[in-house]
Amino acid sequence: MPRVSIVGSGFGALTAISSLRAADPSLDITVVSPKPEFVYYPGLIWVPSGLRSGEDLRIDLVSFFRRMQVTHHAAEAIGLSDDGRTLHTSDGDIDNDGLIIASGGRFIKKLPGIEHAITPCEGIPAAEAIRDRLKALDGGTVAMGFAGNPKEPSSMRGGPIFEFLFGLDRQLRREGRRERFRIVFFTPAERPGNRLGPKAVDKLLGEMHKVGIETHLGHKMKGFTADKVMTEGGEIPADLIVFMPGMTGNQWFDSTQLPRSPGGLIQADAHCRVPGTERVYVVGDSGSFPGPDWMPKQAHMADLQAKAAAKNLVAEFKGEAADATFDVELLCIVDANDRGMVVWRTEKRNWILPNSVAFHWLKRGFEWWYLRQYRL
Repeated sequence: MPRVSIVGSGFGALTAISSLRAADPSLDITVVSPKPEFVYYPGLIWVPSGLRSGEDLRIDLVSFFRRMQVTHHAAEAIGLSDDGRTLHTSDGDIDNDGLIIASGGRFIKKLPGIEHAITPCEGIPAAEAIRDRLKALDGGTVAMGFAGNPKEPSSMRGGPIFEFLFGLDRQLRREGRRERFRIVFFTPAERPGNRLGPKAVDKLLGEMHKVGIETHLGHKMKGFTADKVMTEGGEIPADLIVFMPGMTGNQWFDSTQLPRSPGGLIQADAHCRVPGTERVYVVGDSGSFPGPDWMPKQAHMADLQAKAAAKNLVAEFKGEAADATFDVELLCIVDANDRGMVVWRTEKRNWILPNSVAFHWLKRGFEWWYLRQYRL
């Protein structure tokens, strides 16, 4: 009965559990995360407007773990030894015969004054803070932006900022307050959202211009104060700052001998295997994978990688070829609370479908469909 340890309880980790259990019912699976819960991060964009509450997005995994015959170890990973066969946690060591690291990434918080900015994808409290700050404002300037990891440009999550931007515009219009607010989008990139594809960039910037969202593009970030964003191209006075920094690896990676990418992530090959190790895999935001420079850091990509990692790990246990790979695919609906546009990119195609109410409801329907497997 091979023992598998999985670090994390996010998208990649849960998909790995389902895939492993389907492939081999005999596996002894242990999941290490602080709580047996899953937060549906794509729904955070709807918290400021009240379409979702924090409790709508926080899913108790006790029932799912029971169905999957998984042991949950409530702790944080703090290191590895024995070539990955022993996982050190804040509540003791766990031995394994195979390891999947799906503990997500960490936002780079080095810019001076970054404590004055809210990073929405840090979780439910951050999205609720945006909601509460907006309620307290009678008017003013809201500045929203993102940046990347200079040592690893693909390690970034800018897409949700577009959704918070367009969602805020629609929310304020619905509340009859839009004329009292200035919304400014900022980023060091001259062509923000280029990973979505050149056509998508033009479409997004065109939508911003159409609804009166100002842009401050192509200027290196200098820092923040409580009431302004500072860049080499000037300052943006702001009553609320929402900023998504670039991403790097988890701090506990420093207590391992695992190979790292220039940006601090765990190095992986096309099979999600960590080079130089035996039966150690990484999926999602924790890893740096070979592929095109537009490879997204998003839940859909983590799911695809998790399926490949699980298939390869089971193959290794059986003495078979562990040669499964994953497709590189960017698929998202850029939502604005009551409408959305679809962006789909593969190595062969790049489609952008215009704003439609139907796509908003499609995104909400997908949320229900995806979460029901964990809510049962």
